[in-house]
Amino acid sequence: MHLDSTRSLHAAAILPEDAAQAVLVGRVWSKQADGPCPVVVRNGRLLDLSPISVTVSSLMEVDGLVERLKAASDLADLGSVDDFLSGAAGELLAPIDLQAIKAAGVTFADSMLERVIEEQAKGDATRALDIRTRLAPVLGDSLRGVVAGSEQAAKVKALLQDMNLWSQYLEVGIGPDAEIFTKSQPMSAVGCGARVGIHPMSEWNNPEPEVVLVLRSGGEIVGATLGNDVNLRDVEGRSALLLGKAKDNNASCSLGPFIRLFDAGFTLEDLGRVRVSLLVEGKDGFEMTGESPMEAISRKPAELARQLLNRNHQYPDGAVLFLGTMFAPVKDRRGAGQGFTHEIGDRVEIATPKLGRLVNWVDRSDACPEWTFGVGALMRNLATRGLL
Repeated sequence: MHLDSTRSLHAAAILPEDAAQAVLVGRVWSKQADGPCPVVVRNGRLLDLSPISVTVSSLMEVDGLVERLKAASDLADLGSVDDFLSGAAGELLAPIDLQAIKAAGVTFADSMLERVIEEQAKGDATRALDIRTRLAPVLGDSLRGVVAGSEQAAKVKALLQDMNLWSQYLEVGIGPDAEIFTKSQPMSAVGCGARVGIHPMSEWNNPEPEVVLVLRSGGEIVGATLGNDVNLRDVEGRSALLLGKAKDNNASCSLGPFIRLFDAGFTLEDLGRVRVSLLVEGKDGFEMTGESPMEAISRKPAELARQLLNRNHQYPDGAVLFLGTMFAPVKDRRGAGQGFTHEIGDRVEIATPKLGRLVNWVDRSDACPEWTFGVGALMRNLATRGLL
């Protein structure tokens, strides 16, 4: 089990404010079923969707899914959300399985500035404050409100090039092509209540609270969830070619608590208006808060999805796409001018009323449970249970 029974969570704290009207799909490790099960949330209970589809990936491919789930009856009750949060009935997993886990970077003006600062600081957090002081008045004012790939963006690029301030991060932030990278491997993400991992080589790192799109194999955006794209700022700052080491480590990707499917009550347009909040609480008494409005994004979610999945690149098992963050925490923690970095035991809460609350605790990646249940293990488990 990945859960820490000493750190309690309850359904009321993690479900969307209008959970009774929302169509929420997730995934659990069920003690009753002796394996992973796709589930739908109904009246605080988790109902087994295995008779409809044995994976969340294939479930997303079902035509008319929202209507089918609303009408579904005779689904086995695996237990309450609270039963899984406590570990009594099993474990709340990341609400995806075989989908590719992708991420878009540098999609907000503030995060663009911080990526340039990382680049200039070469991964040294002690230099960041001085660089931020020099660059913020120029880059910050130049980038806000610029639509990526627009004629205005091209003019800004020419201006910053003349000032010798152009950067590879600005190229993907306001240029025509988005940065889209592989965040993690299918089946490797952790869920709400689990520990998230920071690589022990890192001394400057942070959470990245993000909205995450859920796409079918044909490119249709069918829903959304919350994600934590845990990032090692010192590692990426040394070289952009170290992005894989900075992003993809054991337990470094968290998703959940559930996928909210789009319907008449919650649409892609509604998603574009949500505000995502961040709360970090440390065992040392440190606290940091922030809020990110999706309306400030420089590339619209649908455009990012088109750049991810198209005729030139397919994902037959579907994909999820982190949309980027405007959070690049700078609140000093270890000393004046040193900015923010995680400490072991931090509680990280990412929330928005329509998607709920994703809560995790920080540990070293080599102290978090190893990822051992991959695609092969899933197939063997399903076969043993007679579901293949």
